[in-house]
Amino acid sequence: MLFNSYEFIFLFLPITLLIFFKLGQYQQRLAAAWLAVASLFFYAWWNPIFVSLLLGSIAFNYGIGVALVRQIDRQRDQHKQWTLLIGVTANLVLLGYFKYFNFFVSSLNTGLGTHFAVENIILPLGISFFTFTQIAYLVDASRGLVREFNFIHYVLFVTYFPHLIAGPVLHHKEMMPQFDKPQTYRLNYECLSVGLTIFTIGLFKKVMLADEMIKYVKPVFDAAAHGQTLTFKETWGGALSYSLQLYFDFSGYSDMAIGLSRMFGVKLPLNFNSPYKAVNIIDFWRRWHMTLSRFLRDYLYIPLGGNRKGPVRRYANLFMTMLLGGLWHGAGWTFVIWGGLHGVYLIINHAWRGLRQKLGHDLEKSTWPGRLLSGFVTFVAVVFAWVFFRADNLQAGLSMAQSMLGINGFSFQGHFRLNTIGGMLFIAWVMPNTQQIMARFDPALPIRGEELGSAPKWLQWQPNWVWLVSIFMMAYLSLSQGDKISDFLYFQF
Repeated sequence: MLFNSYEFIFLFLPITLLIFFKLGQYQQRLAAAWLAVASLFFYAWWNPIFVSLLLGSIAFNYGIGVALVRQIDRQRDQHKQWTLLIGVTANLVLLGYFKYFNFFVSSLNTGLGTHFAVENIILPLGISFFTFTQIAYLVDASRGLVREFNFIHYVLFVTYFPHLIAGPVLHHKEMMPQFDKPQTYRLNYECLSVGLTIFTIGLFKKVMLADEMIKYVKPVFDAAAHGQTLTFKETWGGALSYSLQLYFDFSGYSDMAIGLSRMFGVKLPLNFNSPYKAVNIIDFWRRWHMTLSRFLRDYLYIPLGGNRKGPVRRYANLFMTMLLGGLWHGAGWTFVIWGGLHGVYLIINHAWRGLRQKLGHDLEKSTWPGRLLSGFVTFVAVVFAWVFFRADNLQAGLSMAQSMLGINGFSFQGHFRLNTIGGMLFIAWVMPNTQQIMARFDPALPIRGEELGSAPKWLQWQPNWVWLVSIFMMAYLSLSQGDKISDFLYFQF
């Protein structure tokens, strides 16, 4: 069931909201249980078989979490470390089997010339997200930061449908206190209208902007996958088109998730903050998939040593973190290269900042031409790396990269919609984002204390007739495309 489908918008969502708030008038626990059951139904819509896998994962991690809390209370530190190791290892083995086993065997066969046969393993939807969410919970529980003895609450924490399939990656301590508040279970018309507005903006981004780019993206990448050599213009046109498709697809999903949750009176953490406005690659990763960046920083980069053991070790940690971040997105060498490229980008960015500090430059001050140039270089680097993220196979990615670098010449033959790309870039680079438009109503949880700013006054959302008509028109245009429903790109991860 997709957020942009008729069955979700006109059946699942209103029924779930109505029963949640009706039950909330009588008993919070019952309303929370209903929301957990509805979330499981939402997950089962794709493939009911994997509900048992999800429930098994939840039951296992709940048990490990309870054990960790009790061992902390009894000051059994050695037992706690072993319990955490068992919990994290089990989660990684589960994720590794479903997501990476086929990739490992095929790579082994290619590298060693072996012929191991393996059945194609179907990837359960959202497994990366619910696995990382629970690993974060176990680590936080081992640190004494969270404790959960209410099984219904834990099931709701993991399965909560606005985040279950494609994020954000949640922290128990930022979500469950909201479900403990009595006002969460009472219908709030401000939350409902704010949430519905954000959801509609996200729906418009997905249907009218992201999906519009598919017809420009697919022919280019399909041609590369079939061994066709593309021109310099064609590859850059395809790469830019995909960069914009992915941008508005993920931005739209992130808005829709935040909007859906806000209808229930619950704020999700911000996960997308105009990343193409980034002035360097460090800034990009503070804006793109923000909760995944937070997870990789807190549970991988810092435990590896972070920046505490000198610059060489720091750069090695950065590179390893981004390689694993690339693999998290998909089991393929194209994702390894994409992650490796971003690792190299980050190393260069940190080295450049270090050099400037040694030269006595003030890193907090910059001129607008400098910011403009830095932002352009960052954007070009990101677009180039997206080619490997999208490519059907390694050979196709390398072929496109060669054409983009001019190795096959600088031919400007071929066609792509420059006006469409230009319009999309204007929105991404110049227009305020949804959080800035809705800033007066504090729509999401900041995860780094971001100063998001706000839109110009004339673009700030207000509950008035002008905005009502505008949102109605966005909803009408989006829903009129119901026969062209497509998956969100991050569903495959």
